[in-house]
Amino acid sequence: MQEPAPAAGTPGRPAGDRASASPGRGGLFGRGGPPGIGVTALALLAGFIALPLASLVIWTVSEESWEAMAHPVALDALRLSAFTTAVTMVIILLVGTPAAYILARYEFPGKRLVDTLVDIPAVLPPSAAGIALLLTFGRAGLLGEHLTALGITISFTTAAVVMSELFVASHFYVRQASVGFAQVDRSVEESALVDGARRITVFLRVTVPLAFPALLAGAVTAWARALGEFGATIIFAGNFRGVTQTIPLAIFSELERDFDAAVALSVLVLAFAFAVILTARLMTRKAHEYGG
Repeated sequence: MQEPAPAAGTPGRPAGDRASASPGRGGLFGRGGPPGIGVTALALLAGFIALPLASLVIWTVSEESWEAMAHPVALDALRLSAFTTAVTMVIILLVGTPAAYILARYEFPGKRLVDTLVDIPAVLPPSAAGIALLLTFGRAGLLGEHLTALGITISFTTAAVVMSELFVASHFYVRQASVGFAQVDRSVEESALVDGARRITVFLRVTVPLAFPALLAGAVTAWARALGEFGATIIFAGNFRGVTQTIPLAIFSELERDFDAAVALSVLVLAFAFAVILTARLMTRKAHEYGG
């Protein structure tokens, strides 16, 4: 009596057949490549993003646009944006990193409320954020009134720009960082503690390096959000050249006076952002290679 052929997926199936049926490196669709609808969707998305960016670059071919990039207004706005976003990121990293670690690793009363508060700036309209900051730290605000009595003014200063950027951008770092910390293998940390390392040493030399790709991704996202902040800044800090006029505000101001200058500023911030994101991606890749 002839023995029946083994069913698909059973141990008796030839190795070659199993290999050909597996998804392989092509993923779910195997070696046949991705489906046409997926490729079309990706091409549409990439084109939708690339065409406006290309239009910006093409417009600056003219000599007038290149001259506008070196205009004092553009340089002042670029310097102020670089300074305020740098200060914002230092504060986010110093405060957001331990805060994200607590959210990822510990349960405590009111955690859901804190989680919700961290997420609110991500969905709150920037203009509403600016009004909220003004009502809190403005001269007649909840805290601003007392600060003014002490001779401290925050609204319509460079400090107000930093606070606006901090308010709208911190969520993006804290959320990504908390996910990164949650994914770190705790057995590695426990091994270091057993070997006699202090908790702060384990955090700095074990936990942070293992979560570094997520921390870096969150930092870049937060920086990009801070760089593009407009609504909260113009309401809480105003639009004063050299003091509160960041690149987004300068673009808005120049749009009414000199369109070439507005385009040049847009290209300037595009190049600035591209350089930072590219550097961050390279660092993330090296971190993955080091960790792997």
